[in-house]
Amino acid sequence: MTPLARTAQPPVPPVLAEVVRSGFVEGRHRGSLVLLAADGTVELALGDVTAPVFPRSSNKPMQAAAVLRAGLDLAGERLAIAAASHSGEPFHLDLVRAMLAAHGLTEQRLQCPPDLPLDPAEAEARLASGAPRERIAMNCSGKHTAMLAACALRRWPLDSYLDPLHPLQQLIRSVVEESAGEPVAAVGTDGCGAPLMAISLTGLARAFRSYVLAAPGTPERRVADAMRAHPEYVAGTRRPDTWLMRGIPGALSKVGAEAVQAVALPDGRALAFKVDDGASRALGPVLSRALTLLGADSPVLPRLAKVPLLGGGREVGEIRAAF
Repeated sequence: MTPLARTAQPPVPPVLAEVVRSGFVEGRHRGSLVLLAADGTVELALGDVTAPVFPRSSNKPMQAAAVLRAGLDLAGERLAIAAASHSGEPFHLDLVRAMLAAHGLTEQRLQCPPDLPLDPAEAEARLASGAPRERIAMNCSGKHTAMLAACALRRWPLDSYLDPLHPLQQLIRSVVEESAGEPVAAVGTDGCGAPLMAISLTGLARAFRSYVLAAPGTPERRVADAMRAHPEYVAGTRRPDTWLMRGIPGALSKVGAEAVQAVALPDGRALAFKVDDGASRALGPVLSRALTLLGADSPVLPRLAKVPLLGGGREVGEIRAAF
């Protein structure tokens, strides 16, 4: 009898974080991570850091740079929210409304789905008040507003601005490829409906590094400077990206769905990682450990790392980095 043929299995990704309850490791989060030295060389690679991934919202700085290249004049908080996964706090929604009005647009033009605010407290408040889900409350509404405004400026079609073949999306693809230093490996659809460009974790780290090192006044540096100056508009008042950019001066940080994170320090050190199972609870411990290995030193690192597990309403364990 001929033995069944065995197909080669891909290597098992390394464990990036452990779930420890009452001193017992009850779970593990695997993934891949890359650290770049200040000169751009790979300092540490865990897992396959050259395979393509969907960076999800970690791509937003590149999308924001593209709308600037299209000619849209944004700065300050308006540019920061164009690269944001905002929490849906009142100041976020007020700014998006003001941006829509400034460009002669209405909320009905937005093609991101109606949603609750990303911030749990804001979502609970909205539900308690009986207010409906709205497109403007969706965390990507700032990005969509900037995309629409760029299209209106260039007289590109508004109704099809999310089509991968639309001139704006083709420009975004070019910017992503240039920033990452590699071709886009695949195009999908993000949670907000926008085209999503797949690149490697190494390419993602290179892109963030290039933005903090870009010459002042370039679209890339303008995006980095706006995000770092106004992190509350990139995330929110209760979000790790905000804590990090406030706690480490000059750092550029952007999380993405499915547990993706990219950070660049002002001297060019950079990191990117993805937790394979998409567990956001592993983000903080992995991020804190990665920054420590890069040589960062800040009181924000223990704050990022602390993810307690509860039992009976009290702390009985933690999520901890495992590398």
